[in-house]
Amino acid sequence: MPTLAIILLLTSAFMHALWNLILKKSEIKYVAMNWQVLLGGVAAVVAMFFLGLPPRSLWLFVIVSGILETLYFFLLMYAYTDHDFSLIYPVARGAAPALVVVWAAIILSEIPTLGGSLGILLIIVGLVIIGATSLFQNHENKPHVRGIMLALGVAFIISVYTIVDGTAVKQQPDASLSYALAMFAIVPLLTTPVVVRRYGWEVYAEAWREQRWRLILGGVLGVVAYTTALFAYSFAPLNYSEAIREVSVVIGAFFGWRFLGEKMGGYRLLGALVIFAGILLIAIFG
Repeated sequence: MPTLAIILLLTSAFMHALWNLILKKSEIKYVAMNWQVLLGGVAAVVAMFFLGLPPRSLWLFVIVSGILETLYFFLLMYAYTDHDFSLIYPVARGAAPALVVVWAAIILSEIPTLGGSLGILLIIVGLVIIGATSLFQNHENKPHVRGIMLALGVAFIISVYTIVDGTAVKQQPDASLSYALAMFAIVPLLTTPVVVRRYGWEVYAEAWREQRWRLILGGVLGVVAYTTALFAYSFAPLNYSEAIREVSVVIGAFFGWRFLGEKMGGYRLLGALVIFAGILLIAIFG
């Protein structure tokens, strides 16, 4: 596994966890999400004026990815409305790498080495350990089964758009940036009409007045985090890359404890150590 790819993926993981924290702390999550998506889309359009459009051969991938990203955002916001950040985020991000391993083997013929397979397994086990600490916490007598199912649905969508995007940037590695920008430009076209129709422009304006800098930061983080990961996908094995990127779960669990008052005990520390052991195995043997 290339060292540069590991550095890029860990950087992407930190930015992605921070983006999710900003989203979770917002009062009206659908509106905050769409502001972030909209701002990211505007930035992407401006950047495309200077960097150009992706090749015509990638536009089908761009459209499919944009639709999947839209589904991901709506389902994630729905899950965050009633369930802990430290439950949804670890389960959603933790189940995705296992699915990506399957899709990558079938579609890209990426078969991990024995050491790489053990590294992926350790990462998934670590994610399960971290997520399991939330499964038995029952806040306000709300059952967690529904939250887990929502998180698994998010994981499935993550795995599908990851394989779509990974396949695209591997076909045209030099177009990974323009591909990402085009996808981010499409998503707000799909999300904004739905959110505006539900909440109205007044709620949009209020959200902007109260937290504009947080929204701008979230929009920038969303675009930069995934663009960074896509660049790593273009030259590194997708099955390893997706697993390593999910170290964001460790960072997300820490953020949930530090900034949201959610519990974080010894099991999550153990999960973090297991995940880093998996990353080390991939770095050496992957």
